[in-house]
Amino acid sequence: MQLDRIREKVWNGEVLSDFELRELETAAQREGGPIWRTTVAQALINADAINQAIPILEAVRRDFPGEIQAHLALGRALISLEKWNEAEAPLKRALELNPGDPEPTKALATLAMRRGEWARARAWVDEVVRVDPLDEEAQLLRAELERLAPGELKESAPSLERFTRALVEKLKAQSTPHLVARGQLTIRLGRGGVARFDLPALFADAARTGRSLPESVDMLARDFAERSLGIPSGRLQLLAKVLPVVRDSAFLERGEGAARREGPAGLWFFFAVDDPEVVLYVPEGLLASYRITIEQLDESAWKNLEARHTEVRALELEQGALRLSATTTGLWALAHGDGHDAARLLTVSHQAAIEKTCGAGPLRVYLGLRELVLFCREDDATSVKKLEGLDAAREGIVGAWRLHEGKLTSLPEWDLDDTVP
Repeated sequence: MQLDRIREKVWNGEVLSDFELRELETAAQREGGPIWRTTVAQALINADAINQAIPILEAVRRDFPGEIQAHLALGRALISLEKWNEAEAPLKRALELNPGDPEPTKALATLAMRRGEWARARAWVDEVVRVDPLDEEAQLLRAELERLAPGELKESAPSLERFTRALVEKLKAQSTPHLVARGQLTIRLGRGGVARFDLPALFADAARTGRSLPESVDMLARDFAERSLGIPSGRLQLLAKVLPVVRDSAFLERGEGAARREGPAGLWFFFAVDDPEVVLYVPEGLLASYRITIEQLDESAWKNLEARHTEVRALELEQGALRLSATTTGLWALAHGDGHDAARLLTVSHQAAIEKTCGAGPLRVYLGLRELVLFCREDDATSVKKLEGLDAAREGIVGAWRLHEGKLTSLPEWDLDDTVP
């Protein structure tokens, strides 16, 4: 199709002919949606008509605030015009809408370099490379950073290893009980609870602030020491705040000592206290002192989760990136983002909402992301193929799953290639 070919040229960075640009503008006027309008703006950017593109992108952002590509394109356009302060907001908004997306992350790295914020630029680049070591653009940014950054910064730039070592030394010095294993920092809390933190994420967040390594480590160590986090003191208080978390069997070793029960198809249900910042698992040894059985803990956790309802959201997958969609695409998600969305699949209220939105019949489910749970109808071959093409994120649950009549089952490998009837 002519329009598809024109659109592909735009996103490949090619400059359109006058005829092609008119065709694209006509399609955007006819469709009126965000994708074609953003594509017109990107075509103008490719042709160095950036000042013409910016009003279009600003209008798309206003009309469709969830359109990630519009935020991203506007941020890049403003970088091209050296409007550093104005560029940061749309890029950060794009990243908020799709956490972990490498494109706005790389654009933020570029912005930081243009400002001379070398530590922040390195943190953004390292975040992309940590997820995808083969990202060519990130590697080029890293090379440019090494070439432009002051020599003394290169020599003293903190690495994840140096950061971890300094943090551990500080925690030891202030007698904060802790354990470092498999890229995670575990802090022992009062009453036998533990809190787990992802060390690469802590390092990236600390580097983004632009503070020195000692300053960052001191702030974190003081925060860990002063936190009043912990398991609620009292039987009723604990039962009122506990929520279920779905994990696979690979988590059993890391979750040793945490209360849990076996779930369906090789999955496990762990139990965590609701907290906005960390996953705070309930220690198994605490149940006896609180006179709570695992059955009572389990019942309360699911009851609490039923009361924390989230909507079924339509998604679209474009160029490997997921984003919310204003129209039905065949892909849906539970995307509360609190770490309990996989468990929500098994609650009565959410299953009713899913059936109302997606219809009756088996669903193909993807559990590979911690931030959200994806699913589509199993008779939708196109959407099933999209889910099968996704790679599991760190700590995501690998494999393909089916949700049917309230039950979650694992699909064997041979079943993944079956033709959908």
